[in-house]
Amino acid sequence: MEILLISIVAFFVAILTFFSGFGLGTILTPIMMIFFPVEVAIALTGVVHFSNNIFKLVLVGKNFNKEVLLRFGIPAVLFAFIGALILVKIPNFEPLYSYQLFGKTFEIFPLKLLVALFMMFFAVIDLIPYFNNLKFDKSKLPIGGALSGFFGGLTGAQGALRSAFLIRAGLTKEAFIGTTVVISSFVDFTRLSVYATRIMNLDLKENLPLLLCATLSAMTGAFIGNKLLKKVTLKFLQYSVAILLLVLSFAFGLGII
Repeated sequence: MEILLISIVAFFVAILTFFSGFGLGTILTPIMMIFFPVEVAIALTGVVHFSNNIFKLVLVGKNFNKEVLLRFGIPAVLFAFIGALILVKIPNFEPLYSYQLFGKTFEIFPLKLLVALFMMFFAVIDLIPYFNNLKFDKSKLPIGGALSGFFGGLTGAQGALRSAFLIRAGLTKEAFIGTTVVISSFVDFTRLSVYATRIMNLDLKENLPLLLCATLSAMTGAFIGNKLLKKVTLKFLQYSVAILLLVLSFAFGLGII
């Protein structure tokens, strides 16, 4: 049952997030948590996410923008490493607030609330027509890379902040998707190298059928997303990013994920 449900979610979410550049790991992790302990769910999702990124590299990686990759990607990778290292070394943060809903306890943490406010800010900018012509100067790209990488390593939300910056970097839709895929792959590799000791302590062999099905489903979704790319516009990508940012900002801010 869990293999079927997780594979279906991976398939449809991979199609949607192919355009936005983020969200597969964020949405898939809570689904995994329904069936597995938190640490196993995170490890399984990490493998699916990284494998799917490698596949997308083959599909659209050649479309990346070299200047944006260097200016944004290098700070993102470096600060993702720093953020992930801090996460491993420091003790858990105390929640600001906790509440119960439908028999479950939800906790609001300061870092996730800060990330939620960042995402909400960028979502509002994308949805208000007044800001349609707003672009981030290339000189601001290193700042965006550092912020998205650091908070990504610390909270796992680097994709949302990365897309929020890059959608305003003046890229074509092909370059936007290709560049986000390349940067995401580097950041994934960096984070997984830091988390490796934790993942290696988990026995994932018994979940190989699920990993295989979920990974193939996500790859199929990415393949279909690539086929649909010619039919979508940059405006569609912008609104897709904005809507996902809003949804995830509320989920992060309320402690749901």
